[in-house]
Amino acid sequence: MQHKIIYTLLLICLSIIITSCSDGDILNKSEKEWLQKQEAIKVAIYPYYPPYQFINKKDSIDGILVDHFRLIENKIGYVFQKKYYANWTQLIEDTKNKKVAIVLEMQKTEERAKYLNFYTKFFETPFVIVARREVEDNLKLKDFEDKKIAVPQGYSIDDYLKEKYPHFKIQNYTDDITCLRKVQSGESDAYIGGKALVNYLIKSERLSDLKVLSPIDYAYIPSIAVDKDNKVLNRIIAKATNNISYNEKQVILDNWLFNVVKPFYKKPKFWVISSVIFFSALAGIVLLHFYLKFRIKQKTEELQIAKDNAEESNRIKTNFIQNISHEIRTPMNGIMGFSELLKSDSLTPEERKEYTEIIIHSGKDLITSVDNILEISMLESRQSKVLFTETHIGELLQELFSEYTLKAKDKNLEIHLINEIPEKESGIITDRTKLYKILSNLVDNGIKFTNIGSITIFSYLVEDFITISIKDTGIGIKQKDQEIIFKSFSQSEKEISKNFGGLGLGLAIAKQYTDLIGGKISFVSKENEGSTFLLKIPYTQMQKNTELSTNDEDAKPEKHVVLIAEDGEINFLFLKTVLTKMVDFQFVIYRAKNGKEAVDICEVNDKIDLVLMDIKMPIMDGYDATKRIKKLRPNLPVVAQTAYSTEEDIERALAAGCDDFLAKPVDRKILRPILDKYISIFGNK
Repeated sequence: MQHKIIYTLLLICLSIIITSCSDGDILNKSEKEWLQKQEAIKVAIYPYYPPYQFINKKDSIDGILVDHFRLIENKIGYVFQKKYYANWTQLIEDTKNKKVAIVLEMQKTEERAKYLNFYTKFFETPFVIVARREVEDNLKLKDFEDKKIAVPQGYSIDDYLKEKYPHFKIQNYTDDITCLRKVQSGESDAYIGGKALVNYLIKSERLSDLKVLSPIDYAYIPSIAVDKDNKVLNRIIAKATNNISYNEKQVILDNWLFNVVKPFYKKPKFWVISSVIFFSALAGIVLLHFYLKFRIKQKTEELQIAKDNAEESNRIKTNFIQNISHEIRTPMNGIMGFSELLKSDSLTPEERKEYTEIIIHSGKDLITSVDNILEISMLESRQSKVLFTETHIGELLQELFSEYTLKAKDKNLEIHLINEIPEKESGIITDRTKLYKILSNLVDNGIKFTNIGSITIFSYLVEDFITISIKDTGIGIKQKDQEIIFKSFSQSEKEISKNFGGLGLGLAIAKQYTDLIGGKISFVSKENEGSTFLLKIPYTQMQKNTELSTNDEDAKPEKHVVLIAEDGEINFLFLKTVLTKMVDFQFVIYRAKNGKEAVDICEVNDKIDLVLMDIKMPIMDGYDATKRIKKLRPNLPVVAQTAYSTEEDIERALAAGCDDFLAKPVDRKILRPILDKYISIFGNK
């Protein structure tokens, strides 16, 4: 893997040098303009043909031709839309029906040449016969005339054998690895495939009972196939492939051949360097031995304590990292699994509603896990900042109570809110976001670790502090864990994580947030009886401001013009759908695919009531676009909507002129109050 990274970096540097030294862009103006107008040129990828293209251990697409095609994209400055296939027959069918414009890897045949052009015959590898180890070594293709030969259906070798040897007993399966396993199990007598692929699969899948026999009079020459009718695209691919130098190809081949064909440990240079390092290290160890022996006598006790602490910390963090995978994959399985089920036409309305709610719930769980990881990372690196604002304690507690009422009912738990802070004294100055996060983590923990009973939220004033207690009747905290309960990565017992879920970061985040806002947090707990967490924050009462009266609903215009600046198709479609389904509003929706388009539209259209501004966009980002729009129309509200949702991101958006901020994925419950706020204020022209 280290050598692959080095070779990849080498390839990038080589591309930059060659590009900088070239006379200019390889595409002319009309070809560039044509590419810019194409929203999605689809490329068919069949990731089951290693080492050319395959799914690696990290579940991403990798391979020789994948690297090669990435180089083509870099040269023309365009990223194609990848469409992955698990069925080769379906890929061929979609190619014929022009549902895809390019096939990443395909062998040229007479039939395929009728509707496709082929480029970049990258290299050539012979097709070889594979059989079980007990057969003779010198067998040829003719020796298998009365035998069963396994090949993938629809592959070029399938067409070749059926045309040249129609009397052969051909067995078709879905892919190469299935064919090889059929040979190993004895269901087939032989398999025919590309030599590089065969060697890779036999080693990687450990098919030790198979061996490679003689090659046949047919070679595999992978090429990039392009729809013959798309003349402009053919010119572009032809120019890009012709522009790839021999050295660039060699870097890619060396990268993969180095790892697959000749492991680094088989090269003499590796052993020479290793020997030098080993003997040098050995000499150094001998010299250090006497010095360390003296130091160890003095530091034995300290080292033992440090060792125990390091091992415990490493164990906890290892468990935490293992748990991350579970906590992220679990909601992802819910999202992907039930999204697939929603495609079925046989679902009842009740089932469709249930599946949709599961997808939404899984999405929220995923966002919570990611947010917690980001939060604890910022806290550990001391990057988190405090933003004090006017906060109404009564409203915050009511919002918290409403959010967790349904979750408590799902576990048949009672949840109570007792607020003894007078209404006139409920307004304070604090960091509302961090306070809400502290309380939500405490309430969420209470519900999670309580199976029978109730959760009670109790708030009151004591001298110069607001005190809020969260009491539950759950499993409690073991005495041995009470000293470390607020530390990062220290969820009580691995079994708790297994039985109750979560990353074990909630209380660590709550403790550090409490310190940041100048508060104190403590608890009392008894095992199997429950816990009570006590939060005390400074009582800094805010000055009362006269509230502006809002306009009557009837004064709103019937239609409001909203500009959505969003380069992502799915994100735009979601926002458009949410807006059009709001029964209290009638929207006219415009779209800008980049910041420059957003500025141009605002410049010529003075009817726009609101801008939903994505931050990360091509040509001009949301920050620059907002600054220019505010110069043109200072009173036009601009709401940032982006996946970058840390406090620094929010501050930067507000500094650029944005009036408000929405984190992706956009929550309709949060979007509605923002629409009410800005449409009611600025909607009337």
